[in-house]
Amino acid sequence: MQRRPSLFKACVFLFAASMAAVGVAQAADSKLDSVLQRGKLIVGTGSTNAPWHFQGADGKLQGFDIDIARMVAKGLFNDPEKVEFVVQSSDARIPNLLTDKVDMSCQFITVTASRAQQVAFTLPYYREGVGLLLPANSKYKEIEDLKAAGDSVTVAVLQNVYAEELVHQALPKAKVDQYDSVDLMYQAVNSGRADAAATDQSSVKYLMVQNPGRYRSPAYAWSPQTYACAVKRGDQDWLNFVNTTLHEAMTGVEFPTYAASFKQWFGVDLPSPAIGFPVEYK
Repeated sequence: MQRRPSLFKACVFLFAASMAAVGVAQAADSKLDSVLQRGKLIVGTGSTNAPWHFQGADGKLQGFDIDIARMVAKGLFNDPEKVEFVVQSSDARIPNLLTDKVDMSCQFITVTASRAQQVAFTLPYYREGVGLLLPANSKYKEIEDLKAAGDSVTVAVLQNVYAEELVHQALPKAKVDQYDSVDLMYQAVNSGRADAAATDQSSVKYLMVQNPGRYRSPAYAWSPQTYACAVKRGDQDWLNFVNTTLHEAMTGVEFPTYAASFKQWFGVDLPSPAIGFPVEYK
């Protein structure tokens, strides 16, 4: 009878030791440690979609996704240049993570429940939606003016099975002209064949930045979707690190860098995070 307590203690000790060993092994296997040891971050992204990821005149990648990746590299190495970009197609964003070809994918990935079964999404860094692009001299000013005009308004949109339904969510009576490319869609607006173009609000803002005084956009957007980076599932240390980096870029010490990028690509001045009680918990 006297042996049972000591046997129990021994079992408890062995269990605790084994769990500690598992914890150490898990920590040692973290992507965070391997990236730090490698000395650079590897990020999957695209190269043809301004203002998110595209090649500049110098051939180097630039855009908002590229800036987000550089913020993570800076958090890792205090050097935003210590990142290698792997240019990938949209349908490779998840497979390249699952096969460890990249440490993270940052390529305007829309967060969905089905995708979250395959990868772990980071904190969102942008909320996308559909916006309207109008000529600067358009007689229509806000969404109410376009709605009141009914079927006398023609909206250009990229060809898609849901294109007409998408436009009619905002403008139920508008005529909808579908085009095979975004260039043709914008040409329709420039030539007056369409009163407005319906496209990603980020694209609307970028075109207004690139062409000052040529376009305008009503203060209205619809059909929201969330953009986030993605990492391989099962590594909480790595996910926590990337989330911390993004959180502090949007709300803390790296906010000036995030705000400058937002201004460059979308032409929007972000308000500084409020000082005092963290707004995330209100």
